[in-house]
Amino acid sequence: MPRLKTRYFGEVAPALMKKYGYKSTMQIPRIDKIVVSVGAGDCKDNQKALDAVIKDISAITGQKAVATKARKSVANFKLREGQNVGVKVTLRQDRMWEFLDRLLNVALPRVRDFHGINADAFDGRGNYSLGLREQIIFPEIDYDKIEKLRGMNVAICTTARTDEEAKELLTLMGAPFAKA
Repeated sequence: MPRLKTRYFGEVAPALMKKYGYKSTMQIPRIDKIVVSVGAGDCKDNQKALDAVIKDISAITGQKAVATKARKSVANFKLREGQNVGVKVTLRQDRMWEFLDRLLNVALPRVRDFHGINADAFDGRGNYSLGLREQIIFPEIDYDKIEKLRGMNVAICTTARTDEEAKELLTLMGAPFAKA
């Protein structure tokens, strides 16, 4: 069982139940899924670059990434409907816990001038979004073998009803929020 999952069931869930006074264990907020996505609009014509992005994201998450396609044509961007414009992975269950553990304890502390993550990036429904500037903060990526530095978006979807509950959940999980 992943280390963070054990911590959730052993420490975090009982603490949330006590703090918010839930009547049922099903009311306790939990992490539902994590979506990691990369916008790669420059790869719309270059299949090799898209394959490199898929390889990098698959190495980071431990799950095969899929290419995302443009929904509609935009003439100003020279973009046609159906062209590949990005890559995404949806993580659930044990892979989600392992990725979150690596993100919070290994990758984020490796960010240059890191003072914590933004506490205002909740969406109003208990989901948290985080933007990373480069993929080399993950130990799975070899700096010499990447073609281009790419950023990525990490969306942590929770079952929390409010942002306050979600922030408390992530804080107890070990998320390093920046001091205001």
